[in-house]
Amino acid sequence: MSTNPVHVLECDHVDVFYGDFLAVRQVSLAFARNEITALIGPSGCGKSTILRSLNRMNDLVDGARVAGEVRYRGQNLYAKGVDPIEVRRRIGMVFQKPNPFPKSIYDNIAYGPRVTGMKVESMDDLVESALTRAALWDEVKDKLKQSAYGLSGGQQQRLCIARTIAVEPDVILMDEPCASLDPIATMRIENLMTELRDRFTIIIVTHNMQQAARVADRTAFFTATVDETSGDRTGELVEFASTIKIFENPDDKRTEDYITGRFG
Repeated sequence: MSTNPVHVLECDHVDVFYGDFLAVRQVSLAFARNEITALIGPSGCGKSTILRSLNRMNDLVDGARVAGEVRYRGQNLYAKGVDPIEVRRRIGMVFQKPNPFPKSIYDNIAYGPRVTGMKVESMDDLVESALTRAALWDEVKDKLKQSAYGLSGGQQQRLCIARTIAVEPDVILMDEPCASLDPIATMRIENLMTELRDRFTIIIVTHNMQQAARVADRTAFFTATVDETSGDRTGELVEFASTIKIFENPDDKRTEDYITGRFG
């Protein structure tokens, strides 16, 4: 982990609203190139909301609004004229539940390059490269024309990762990518994340603190405050530091209480 990291993505005093409801308050974070950052905290603390704001996935939710700035390589992603489709090509997303398209394994990988108009010398080579980088090629190379639905859950998730990296993003967002997987599949995804870090910036949301401790270079801990009148929960960033510091010597007692299981 670099002591002077190059920041690829930055949140600067970000608020996220759903209608009048303030879901996340005043989050400032910077994500470094070729690092894995984990977002942890109890349910309802805004981890996934912040993650989705990083590539404008919240645009797809009626009434969602982002205040403050989310900057990608210095450019405000929410500035007028910024194309959210291009944002999502450069900042890809892997969801909690594997979501392969109802297509063949091959066409799942080729879909993104085709619809985005990527100039590709050989689609076959691109498909092989993406599947290889996702540690899936050896398992599927003889059944590329078969439906992606025939793969196991863990294989489907690696296929979704391969589909994401096929369009050559800069950043990969992962929203609890192992939540629906068994321990063996989880280990494969974690190993894959550490391999992909050399090429991509990775940001994950996880409820599994052991997973954050295993794979993340830096960790951000979120919590939520509850409005006594409405019962609404507003998320906030409590602490952001190296993963070792967060787990072994946090500055905030709320972080320590969560890490040690006293709440959450």
